[in-house]
Amino acid sequence: MPPEKPHWAHLFEEVVTSGLCTGCSACVVACPYDVLGYDHETTYKPFHVEATGGPGNCTHGERGCTLCTRACPRFRDWEPEIDHHLFGRPRADSEVAGIAEQVLLARATDPALHEAGQDGGLVSAILVWGLEHDVIDAALVSVLEGDGTSWKAVPTVVSDRAGVLATAGSRYTYSANPLAYASAVEAGAERIALVGMGCQASAPAVMAARKAGKVARRFALSIGLMCSKTFDDAIFPELFEARYGLRREDISKMNIKGVFQVWTRDGGYHEVPLKEAHGWTRDGCTSCPDFAAEHADVSTGGIGAFDDWTLTVVRTPRGKELFTSMVADGAVEVRPGDDDPGAIALMRKLSTLSRRRWPATAVPTPRRLPAPQPA
Repeated sequence: MPPEKPHWAHLFEEVVTSGLCTGCSACVVACPYDVLGYDHETTYKPFHVEATGGPGNCTHGERGCTLCTRACPRFRDWEPEIDHHLFGRPRADSEVAGIAEQVLLARATDPALHEAGQDGGLVSAILVWGLEHDVIDAALVSVLEGDGTSWKAVPTVVSDRAGVLATAGSRYTYSANPLAYASAVEAGAERIALVGMGCQASAPAVMAARKAGKVARRFALSIGLMCSKTFDDAIFPELFEARYGLRREDISKMNIKGVFQVWTRDGGYHEVPLKEAHGWTRDGCTSCPDFAAEHADVSTGGIGAFDDWTLTVVRTPRGKELFTSMVADGAVEVRPGDDDPGAIALMRKLSTLSRRRWPATAVPTPRRLPAPQPA
């Protein structure tokens, strides 16, 4: 009996309609036949066009194309496959937040990047340094649509310092950043960085592990954003405005530090209890087991006690080489992660909680939880 060649029909059943799909869009990016689309407005999920097999099948897949399943970071045994590809070994039970080379606190030294970015501007510093030191040609990030007052995040490409500064900061609604890949390639980029939550940051690694062709080879750097969840756009009218009188067009900045922190354009500051926001959690986040962006080259999170420092997990040799060069060049300032033990403990706690989301009916690996730690 010939070996199975899993394709869209399998992905549709096992991931897209089973509750495992995060909406990362990697399958859409990898599809060589342009028969996969993406719903940016309601489901934040891929769909298959009717003309070539209908929603649940694909005529190209029936003829042997498997690229969508090779690109999906939630398809079958994705976690051990990526761990072995990136690190050459399975993770230990204690590595609930993923395998790490270094855990640091870091921030940008450039005042403009520090000010424009979130929690010290580290991600902005990485992108600018990579662009200016011939490491990457472009980066896939998110930007606020239009004049920014809609707070609708959409994928975009940046290729210079000005672009990085214009797109700095966090949004808490979803943007499928890999979808900007085609625009980056059309502009001539061959070495592309991806900035995204764990679901997206795993995509380059799983593509490389499963040999997903040119798309995998063009991803030169993956920067992961630690993330418990994102929220539906309806959170703006239904929570922020209806309960707190905060219109989205008046919001200038947001952050999450145990509460939703909201700054307004008139200089005001407001806090919204995070538990009140849970009802607007995006469906694609409810089964995601990856808080700490465990398969990025470098994972970053503003979860520590110091607001202008980013908890930074350097994971891969590529990430370590880049970060070491940036430190030597003075582009980032670093401190030991142990300077903020609470941040490391919180990363482990949130990683454990995220792993418990993974359904018992799916492949078992992501449900593995850490062994009890010594008192």
